[in-house]
Amino acid sequence: MVYHFFPHYRAAIVEALARSVHADFIFVGDDHDFRTGIKAATLSDNVRFILAPTRKIFGRYMWQWGALRIAWDRRFDTIVFHPGPHWPCTWIGSILARLMGKRVLFWGHGYIAAPSGMKGLARRALNAIPHAHMFYGRWAKQFAMDTGWPPEKLHVIGNSLDLAEQEKQRAAVDAESVQTLRTQLFHDPSLPTALCSCRLQPEKRIDMLVTALATLKTQGVEANLLIVGDGECRHDLERWARVAGIDTHFAGACYDEAELARFITATAVTVSPGFVGLMAMQSMAFGVPVVTHSTMAKQVPEVEAIIPGVTGDLFEWGNVEDLARVMRPFLLGEYDREATRVACHKIVERFWSPAFQLGSIERAILGYPADDLWFFHDTHPLTARASR
Repeated sequence: MVYHFFPHYRAAIVEALARSVHADFIFVGDDHDFRTGIKAATLSDNVRFILAPTRKIFGRYMWQWGALRIAWDRRFDTIVFHPGPHWPCTWIGSILARLMGKRVLFWGHGYIAAPSGMKGLARRALNAIPHAHMFYGRWAKQFAMDTGWPPEKLHVIGNSLDLAEQEKQRAAVDAESVQTLRTQLFHDPSLPTALCSCRLQPEKRIDMLVTALATLKTQGVEANLLIVGDGECRHDLERWARVAGIDTHFAGACYDEAELARFITATAVTVSPGFVGLMAMQSMAFGVPVVTHSTMAKQVPEVEAIIPGVTGDLFEWGNVEDLARVMRPFLLGEYDREATRVACHKIVERFWSPAFQLGSIERAILGYPADDLWFFHDTHPLTARASR
């Protein structure tokens, strides 16, 4: 499995794949992030890892010699590449691997919108290289089918965090510690709290969240705001929260599951105005619903976990008034909290967990046809083991 590097949120699935009894996985990549500031995973000695340094060459372009060496290496019969269109070694390495008679798969987002223009042409050319794809979500599969790919070669594998650790921390959080945290963070701990947990970047549109809370305040609905994460927009967001009169606590970047458990459990709803990502899995694992926008071409696959009225809700892209409207019932508690909590847990466990990813990836690696409902089957040793 060749990646530029394995980020911290990949640790659980990497460890699960390393323990696979159906295939021998070796992971190839750098030991640090080369561009975005995301923390690299700390992997155990069980993970067989080959260091393949990456470096930027022209702006967004990346070079990774290891991707080419692995393509020639006769020890491997199957190679999984991360399909970065700006990474020449992915193009060259995957083509070389096919010429060497190896089976090639891509593991990535796939299409988030129907491919068009020159960029779409380049993506179609890149995505034509592998024998099969492993996509995070079903929208990408549909777009790939529209370009001519047969559905049996398009595996939907989801995305995940360390669900076992989250469940452990979920059980350890008690009401008293949550109330103490609210008291420490906010002037009025009795008010409901909205959460946003992500890197503070312009495209996340956290400013919209602050504005929507200010709008609700004029309607008599007051709430606190907890922002977990750091980034280039922090200073501007701090200033805007003060101007808008929203009691906001900036917790900074946090990778500690116990602390994240307390933060999330102390909130009424998680809101991501830009796009949602793994923030959805992080929140739903603790039973907290998620709100984001409904324009799929501007989203990422994790939005598929949000079922309006069940695990969260969707608002109209760019519409602050609609965001305020959608957040309102969650902040006021005007919904079945227990039913939502259970639904959030179930959808993460079934489709956005390391267990689901492990089984889905094993099916793809071993050459089985894609089956989006395999998790509910009990007729094959791979699916039976995972479903139990």
